[in-house]
Amino acid sequence: MERQHIASKFPVKVELHVHMDGAARHQTIVDVAASRGLIPHCDTVQTLKQQIVFSKPSTLDRLLQSFATFSPVFAGSRDAVYRLAYEFCEDCSLQGIKYVEARYSPHLLANTFEKPVYAPEPGNFSPRDVVTTVGEALQQGTRDFNIQVKEILCCIRNFPEWSLEVASLCREFRSSVVAIDVAGPEFLSGKDATQCPHKLAFKEVEDAGLHRTAHASEVRSSVMMYEALDEYHAERIGHGYRSLDCDKMYQRVLKERIHLETCPISSILTGGAPNGKSNHPILRFAQDKANFSLNTDDPTVLDNTLTDDYMTAKEFGLSDDHITQSIFNAARSSFLPEAEKKLLVSELVKVYGAQW
Repeated sequence: MERQHIASKFPVKVELHVHMDGAARHQTIVDVAASRGLIPHCDTVQTLKQQIVFSKPSTLDRLLQSFATFSPVFAGSRDAVYRLAYEFCEDCSLQGIKYVEARYSPHLLANTFEKPVYAPEPGNFSPRDVVTTVGEALQQGTRDFNIQVKEILCCIRNFPEWSLEVASLCREFRSSVVAIDVAGPEFLSGKDATQCPHKLAFKEVEDAGLHRTAHASEVRSSVMMYEALDEYHAERIGHGYRSLDCDKMYQRVLKERIHLETCPISSILTGGAPNGKSNHPILRFAQDKANFSLNTDDPTVLDNTLTDDYMTAKEFGLSDDHITQSIFNAARSSFLPEAEKKLLVSELVKVYGAQW
């Protein structure tokens, strides 16, 4: 009953922080794994979930480890990547998501390396081919499922050698790619902007007039926020829970209206919220009228939908009004061109009222 209430209360949604390569259907993973002879002993959804889904508080590293199990199913295969992106559109549409920014690492899905990270063997499916394939699938999916999708390409912190190519791909595919991101294990780069490939990539994207978001202060201190904002020039922050560790940073978040892409269920399981559901950072953001949104992060690993995250946010103490505000925050902080952003907000006003 509660799920039905939440679903009907928020029929139109906006999502800004979801990893498309972490949002594959479990049945699809099983199907493609069988056809490619991958993931032994995972011939059913149940056995797959036992390996990759976790529901008890753990660590960010534990979440990232699950990708090593199922990502080889898609990496290096054009057909599999196309199916992943196309089904992503349908799944978002079924949840009532009107606009979504799908982020992914093209390099983790490619296989043109001597030792691919996830692909079973080297091949000729390049990062550029990945972005081309994803774009084709999303274009078809948006037509078939009446949803608007834009892309965010991810740099990976422990693979700085990829970042300049990520920036180049952002520029080349700017009709569908709206921003660059940096994701992966949390650690400071330790280098100035003249040496760090991640920072150089962000600078190239900024100079090209594209947007920037960065994973920061999810499980580590607010120092990462300073790096993301002052050195990467990020406009939004993925997670950002530990901004509360530093009052100076948190006051900056409030004053500058820095958007925090928060993920309720993920925050509990990765250790982003050390007190669990009690005194959760997202509740503080909501109470202080911070600019935040609610998102799913990695549905494949967390086995969640956006409705599940709304339900979890209510367990933190958020009200229906807080959730509605988060949806409008997401629309207004999206990386859409201004004219398209206004249209999106106007569609939300028709559903939720002009007071927002």
